[in-house]
Amino acid sequence: MSSICSFTSSISSISPFTSPRKSLNYNKYTPIIHSSLQGTVAEPKASSVAEPLLLNAVRGEDVERPPVWLMRQAGRYMKADGTKTLTSVYSAVQTNWFTSYAHLTNTDHAILLDEIFIPFTSKSYQIICEKHPSFRERSENVDLVVEISLQPWKVFRPDGVILFSDILTPLSGMNIPFDIVKGKGPVIFNPLRTADDVDQVREFVPEESVPYVGEALTILRKEVEFCVENKAAVLGFVGAPFTLASYVVEGGSSKHFTKIKRLAFSQPKVLHALLQKFATSMAKYIQYQADSGAQTVQIFDSWATELSPVDFEEFSLPYLKQIVDTVKQSHPNLPLILYASGSGGLLERLALTGVDVVSLDWSVDMAEGRKRLGPDVAVQGNVDPGVLFGSKEFITNRINDVVKKAGKGKHILNLGHGIVVGTPEENVAHFFEVAKGIRY
Repeated sequence: MSSICSFTSSISSISPFTSPRKSLNYNKYTPIIHSSLQGTVAEPKASSVAEPLLLNAVRGEDVERPPVWLMRQAGRYMKADGTKTLTSVYSAVQTNWFTSYAHLTNTDHAILLDEIFIPFTSKSYQIICEKHPSFRERSENVDLVVEISLQPWKVFRPDGVILFSDILTPLSGMNIPFDIVKGKGPVIFNPLRTADDVDQVREFVPEESVPYVGEALTILRKEVEFCVENKAAVLGFVGAPFTLASYVVEGGSSKHFTKIKRLAFSQPKVLHALLQKFATSMAKYIQYQADSGAQTVQIFDSWATELSPVDFEEFSLPYLKQIVDTVKQSHPNLPLILYASGSGGLLERLALTGVDVVSLDWSVDMAEGRKRLGPDVAVQGNVDPGVLFGSKEFITNRINDVVKKAGKGKHILNLGHGIVVGTPEENVAHFFEVAKGIRY
């Protein structure tokens, strides 16, 4: 029963807040609650707000273990619906709950229980996909975004809950039509290849173009803060300018990146104009996410490592620095994480961006990466996602190896990339179990 947030010690730890989905005023009810779970008798009252473990670790504060979350922790590998662990708790408190709140109307009962139990019940991701086959529909609908984002948190209790979205989500608001097609991936309907094409790109205004992102983050923050035992951090994310430019110039995913490199090396001014628009827009997007509830934001520069070091310094690094500098002016305490797959040859340059955390992929030895980045930069990672196909003993050993090499503090335990489709869910559960049992 220890995984059921505020119900693990007593019903009294339930915080009386008003959910964005309903307007019930919890504070007008002051019954004494007799909890059949622990026998505690008390009034509901707001719990004290503590900083999430993830934020404390990034800031170099003393923590008992590394926080853990996984890239792509919400997705197709998940089959659990997160409802089984709630059943016994619901049964245990149902009678006393209704007795204690006997003066409420039937409607109020329904609303109150809906507010308390909705965070712990959900459909499986596969069922959601069957009903909503379009990725854009799933990622642009507030209720679905919240539901999917919370699924792994309900089941595994990671220390970070990341928004379910895509780095390409802002494109429509920038006058770049696109879709994400099942089995094919991103498709840019009108790839950008000329100066005239770039001129048609609008600056991104997130409040107007993606209000569902802000709404979802606000709800996620309230849902996660409702859990008093495991205060997880809410993460937002954005795509880096060069990576976004690669998609819109190539027309989608690419193996050789010939079109973006042709533009970079034959018409650099055109590419720089596009990169500047993305840099300005992504800085605004990060600020918007932070204002909406994100407590840290990860920047994905997935394709920057396709550049040589000298070209990275021209086409990626300046724009990443610009984003970080802009965000830090308005949100100095917002931790920023930078991830670039295959970044072993660029680690020192990634640190020059000014981000708080550099996320390492598994091609870099954690101890070496820590040494190369220096003591001022926190690290994230970096277990090979393929390890999750191994035995539980193998998974345990690899987790311990990474944690040992990362050293105490300023480390977020994660994979070196996202969870792979087909990964056994029980192995993901084991990963979290081992990770959360670690003590420095």
